[in-house]
Amino acid sequence: MRILLTADPELPVPPQLYGGIERIIDILVIRLQTRGHTVGLVAHQDSTSPAHQHFPWLGLKSQDKCDALQNTAALWSAVRQFQPDLVHSFSRILYLLPLLRSPLPKVMSYQRRPSHRTTSWGVKLAGNSLTFTGCSEHICRQGRASGGIWHPIHNCVELEKYTFEPTIAPDAPLVFLSRIEQIKGAHNAIVAARNTGRRLLIAGNHGTTGEARRYWQDQIVPHLGKDGIEYVGSVNDIQKNALLGQAAAMIVPIEWEEPFGIVFAEALACGTPVISCPLGALPEIVRPGIDGYLVSSVEEACTAIQNLPEIDRRNCRQRAEDCFSASVIVDKYEQLYCSLIPANLTNKKSNNDKSQRGMRES
Repeated sequence: MRILLTADPELPVPPQLYGGIERIIDILVIRLQTRGHTVGLVAHQDSTSPAHQHFPWLGLKSQDKCDALQNTAALWSAVRQFQPDLVHSFSRILYLLPLLRSPLPKVMSYQRRPSHRTTSWGVKLAGNSLTFTGCSEHICRQGRASGGIWHPIHNCVELEKYTFEPTIAPDAPLVFLSRIEQIKGAHNAIVAARNTGRRLLIAGNHGTTGEARRYWQDQIVPHLGKDGIEYVGSVNDIQKNALLGQAAAMIVPIEWEEPFGIVFAEALACGTPVISCPLGALPEIVRPGIDGYLVSSVEEACTAIQNLPEIDRRNCRQRAEDCFSASVIVDKYEQLYCSLIPANLTNKKSNNDKSQRGMRES
């Protein structure tokens, strides 16, 4: 198959620091090519993902109207040059506008709540040529209200980057790893840790302006350096692996409808139980009492912390392997592509590609 992937224009693929979905796209590029597919990538001009062909976005802001027009034209041009069997967009549905009435199969993937207005007119214009995926069943349920066919395909982690730690020290700390803002619940993690006498390591970036800065200054900073509450800053992949591996649990008691949250799968890959809340996609990730706990109050979080010895860390790793590994998720995307591309078209293009390679080699 010839597959053209698109990313949002703001960050390169893969990202230099943060950028969860850009990491997923890079995994798709590499692994689909390993499976024999030809992959093109439309993304930020600084992208280094090893796609067969790169097409840079002209505009770098998703919400800018002028950039949106430029990027719509850029995607149209990329399709004409690359001649894909299928376009898979992780960027804006607007960029697909000139392609919507085309019979070319298109997949639109959402990592956040879909817009009813844009998805509904996308369905009306494209009909059966447009298929949707969401990073969780939670996202798909919201999208189905606008029509269209929706497939839940979770985000993934590369298991080889995360070391399974079957045992931990008796005094192992709890870890909060996420953006440090109200909706992620760091303040509740602090209270639960203090009430149970456990150390808590807080990792992640925090806001420096507006409400995010006030949250950091008022609800987090006053507790740092006291009762075992420490801030370790932002962490890279190597530091994240070490931090999660040594933790008794990752506690991120969210206060919003989380679309997925790759960090939860990363914790499980290390064998580390997750303590969070039954909101958004978390019930799809954590099986209470098996690989973590879902709590609805600080009191329940304290009980969950006390019950951590009942969790077998092997179950956590197995959950990551079975449901959130890169190989499992790439399988699901590949199967979806095959179901959307007419078999005769795929075979014809494959034979043409082989003939062209033979001509070049001779």
